[in-house]
Amino acid sequence: MHERALTYSSYLRLDELLGLQTPLSEGPEHDEHLFIVIHQVYELWFKQLLHELEHLGRRLQAGDADAAMHTTRRVLTILKTVVAQIDVLETMTPLGFNSFRDRLESASGFQSAQFRVLEAVLGRRDASMLAPYAEGSEVRRRISEAMARPGLYDSLLRFLETRGHRVPRAALERDVTLPLEPDPAVQETLIAVYRGDPPGAAVCERLVDMDEGIQEWRYRHVKMVERTIGAKAGTGGSPGAEYLRNTLFRPAFPDLWDIRSRL
Repeated sequence: MHERALTYSSYLRLDELLGLQTPLSEGPEHDEHLFIVIHQVYELWFKQLLHELEHLGRRLQAGDADAAMHTTRRVLTILKTVVAQIDVLETMTPLGFNSFRDRLESASGFQSAQFRVLEAVLGRRDASMLAPYAEGSEVRRRISEAMARPGLYDSLLRFLETRGHRVPRAALERDVTLPLEPDPAVQETLIAVYRGDPPGAAVCERLVDMDEGIQEWRYRHVKMVERTIGAKAGTGGSPGAEYLRNTLFRPAFPDLWDIRSRL
């Protein structure tokens, strides 16, 4: 028996992919299909971002500036796409969302395990991130493991060390399960990088771009939630826009921002 030839559809498993949009509302309500597609696409982009950031961490630790620059450009382009998707979601009116919102029951974007892993890769360390996930579950284990591994900023410090910069030993050997805090000694190293190592400084700037891109996504996300549900609690009792506002303007890489006034 001959195997069937590979096709565009079979390679991308389109029958499965296009069968995953299953609205729960009666009718169904027109806007629910958009809501499902947008969030499924978000999860695919989160998966790709994690794939790229894992690669970026390895290239930084290997001291490969060219590959790091290429990968960060891709990450930044994906972040622009993720932000732009909010424009599509904002075509859904509050009434359109409310027409099927009660069908979501306890489901909430706060339960996105991939986004929690993404935050952990960028350095967030917060045990409350585990609360929505059952003890012993695979997703809880994955988030916990991400918070126990060195983050992207730790990889950047290794990268700078490979370029001959005197990165403080305490920073290189820090407890990576703790949140990143501004470090004056590391900032001195970064200032030396910016003043005397243009390729190294360029890589640092791309991480600043990445940090800014995440903050832009957070801002657009909170405004989208505000215009859709106002001050209401989110689905599943999540705190909605109030919580999202509290995540704004918290840089992932504080040292890279703190040195601005000294350059």
